[in-house]
Amino acid sequence: MPGLLTNSGDSSSIVPYSPTTTTPTVYTLHHGLTSPITPRLSISWSRGNSLRVTVFRSPETASNSGDDEAGGKVVDLKLSGEEVDSEISDAARWRRIAYGSVAPFAHLQNKKNAMAALAELRHSVSYDGEWSKYVLEYSQQINSLLGGKKSSPPSLIEDPKTVLKVEEPSSLKAAWELLEIFYADKQSHPWIPEQLVDWLSDYDALFSGQVPSVHLRLVEFQAELINMQAVENEPAYWQAISSALAVGWLDVVVKLLRLHGSYQLNQLGARETENGLVEAVAVLVSKMPRMRVDLPSGKLGECYNNKSDFMRAWEKWRAQITKLDCSAFWLQCSHNQTKENLKNLLQILLGNTSTLSSATCHWVELYIAHFLYIRPFTSGLESMYVLAQKCIQLKPVSTHHKLMRLILGILEENTEVVLAECSRSFGPWMIAHATELLTAGSVEAEILLKEERDNLGGISIEESHRLVYAQVLSSHALTWQIAPIYLISCVKNGVGLLEILLYKQPAYHSQVLLKNIEICRMYDLDSVSSNAMKIAGVHHWKHGRKGAGVFWLQQAGDETRLNRIAQKLFDFVGKSISDESFEQWEGLIELLGSESRTAGGLEFLHKYRDFKKSLQQVQDGVSIDAARKAVEALILLMKNPSTPQRFWLPLMYDSLKLLNWQERPLLNVSQTNLLLNKLQELSVARLRPDFVEVALPLEASSSVRVALATNLGRAILEE
Repeated sequence: MPGLLTNSGDSSSIVPYSPTTTTPTVYTLHHGLTSPITPRLSISWSRGNSLRVTVFRSPETASNSGDDEAGGKVVDLKLSGEEVDSEISDAARWRRIAYGSVAPFAHLQNKKNAMAALAELRHSVSYDGEWSKYVLEYSQQINSLLGGKKSSPPSLIEDPKTVLKVEEPSSLKAAWELLEIFYADKQSHPWIPEQLVDWLSDYDALFSGQVPSVHLRLVEFQAELINMQAVENEPAYWQAISSALAVGWLDVVVKLLRLHGSYQLNQLGARETENGLVEAVAVLVSKMPRMRVDLPSGKLGECYNNKSDFMRAWEKWRAQITKLDCSAFWLQCSHNQTKENLKNLLQILLGNTSTLSSATCHWVELYIAHFLYIRPFTSGLESMYVLAQKCIQLKPVSTHHKLMRLILGILEENTEVVLAECSRSFGPWMIAHATELLTAGSVEAEILLKEERDNLGGISIEESHRLVYAQVLSSHALTWQIAPIYLISCVKNGVGLLEILLYKQPAYHSQVLLKNIEICRMYDLDSVSSNAMKIAGVHHWKHGRKGAGVFWLQQAGDETRLNRIAQKLFDFVGKSISDESFEQWEGLIELLGSESRTAGGLEFLHKYRDFKKSLQQVQDGVSIDAARKAVEALILLMKNPSTPQRFWLPLMYDSLKLLNWQERPLLNVSQTNLLLNKLQELSVARLRPDFVEVALPLEASSSVRVALATNLGRAILEE
């Protein structure tokens, strides 16, 4: 896989480390060890995402530093990333996002492959509408994965002074929603301005850490509100209302207006005109026409989904504002601050540029205000980009927030800028999944992302980013299992790198091996699966787990190694055919089966096993029928040409009880002569230099010879 990641800060790390973290606590260690001991450094994982570094010191070093005994120091370094979003720096949440995004991504790739095959079959590519629907569904699934709005349980008694519910939004989710608005949701393009209004209401808090924002202004005002007696006399009150109105937070505006002192029961009579003016403005705000299909629960405004109806309602609404602005009731209002600030609110509703500029804090808020009150019919990215540049000139910022840079890249229709910003600010996960949105319906973006480039080794930009993300997944023990989903979507190098990834997994761990085999079956990598099982089999065999080793070699169909094992087993049993040694290998003989063919074969060992079972029944005092069966098994073994010569004497020595049967001879004359002939052949074979003696008592041969002679005499007499 690529050795270097893109310049994405620490967001590509599974457990990011930031050098700006606070100084960790150092603990003294007293290990009590005496000389000789040399200074040593130990590094190991501690709890959570902490790295424990231990330094052992020698007695000489300790005495020089004034300590009584040899000791050392221990420090726990907590690994974290300051520049990475909180949901990415938290390893558990990162894994939840990584695993949750696999299913939508894989489903979309399957749809793409199916539609591409269908288009090739029909020699056409007319599926843009259907594909856009799939991309939007994919985007919504990812969006829901990144977290929804935290809805607190409804309170029976609502606090009237709770202006804004303070939540911690996610910049990753904010960026994804921006991409969804502009690239994925094609059907809602006429309502992009209103979608941006909703987007800012959800994520304006993210700008507060870098630039002043309306959200921050309202939060600060809410903290001061509890100590205010007459809010209409406070400049912060009117400033909060103006700012909220400028960015379209109409529900907040109406709630703040209803906190006006003229609504108090003891003030209604004396301040009737003033209260009427406040209520008139509140009604106008709540009846503001909105060019959209519907509104979320609790939001104010009147929706119109076609331009003609909206235009009529817009003109009528603005006429009512103008009429109120010119009303004579203002002369009867005695509270100057209320009168001036209400007129200022009307100017915002009428779209006064200077008033909107003073009410907003940064250019994105001013940009949204233009959509609401000046240019509600703005459409097309080019005109939206021109408007954004104008707002930047009116509200310049020293350093653009990453979301601001992303907005500008989108409006500029510069896919390369959007890619760079996603990669730099949000890491490999974002760029690997966002490319599907960027290419939806855009031929230029598709060419840019899918064109093979020589400077990238003949792969496309899209594939390179997926490989980088797959590398990040592969580097962690808890996420490598999902890396194949992304590798297999890379046409050029994906399969080769997937094979490398699978070969690198520790095959001696059963769960990892099973997952490895499952992945190989999914992607038809039979050779990789077979090699992994061979590696596992050899490893288990070398580490004494003979049964597991044979099992995995059998699963891999490795006849060469199985035959070697069978030969080794055959040789071992031949050298020591005692009951204990045979019991040790009996299970392995059963596992190997009789299909492993070596010189002589394992067929003999299976017959020998049956013979030993019959002999055991005889020793346990079972009837003479069991003894006859044991004799038959013995004769079959001795007649069988696959029975090696070195097994003859042990077989006859094990059968001494059968040869010396008290009641009657169990072997007839011909059977006894067969055994005597085998014993004679064995005596001649001892003269050869390559003969190997079996580990039996010295008197074994003579005992067998006497037993056979006795049995022969008894058999002759009986016949």
